[in-house]
Amino acid sequence: MRKWLVGSVFILVVICPPCVYPGTSLETVKGYVNHVLDILRDTALSGEAQKKAKKEIISAILDEMFDFTELSKRSLGQNWNRMNPDQQRRFVNLYKSLLKDTYMDRITTYTDEKLVFGKEIALSERTAEIHTEVFTKTARITINYRVIEEHDHWKVYDVTVEGVSLISNYRTQFKEILSDKSPEVLLERLRKKLGKIS
Repeated sequence: MRKWLVGSVFILVVICPPCVYPGTSLETVKGYVNHVLDILRDTALSGEAQKKAKKEIISAILDEMFDFTELSKRSLGQNWNRMNPDQQRRFVNLYKSLLKDTYMDRITTYTDEKLVFGKEIALSERTAEIHTEVFTKTARITINYRVIEEHDHWKVYDVTVEGVSLISNYRTQFKEILSDKSPEVLLERLRKKLGKIS
């Protein structure tokens, strides 16, 4: 259940036309999320026929909204340094594709939940955490967006739902594989999962 929630929120935060929201970390996240909600409520984009268009929007915005390199480093932890630069590059690309493929269809589960923004907490000079709550018909879900500042722009590098981190969720899986396997084995498994030949 928690993995489903992490996936759903991951998509909720990223679908948005190409744009940049300047300001504080809270203003940036709020701008993207509110824009997301507007798109999800747009009746012109509803229905099976619009799924492809939504996926294209998501795919384009994931690259702009998220820092996939930072996300990859934190998901691998110390294992990041076991990879050479070429392996790191391939991992980032495969991991990005995995996240997109895994969560792309979750956007269709949105049913007009209410989202309330809470505190903005500085984690360090360049990182912050934005607290929000989503109210469904049956539950209240706590969601935290972790962002990092890059070139005067905030980018999301992790999302936690009810205390479960997107990074931590995958780090556990990757760590288990790399405990007795090489980085190439992990890359091959990601390729097979994605149906990629190279």
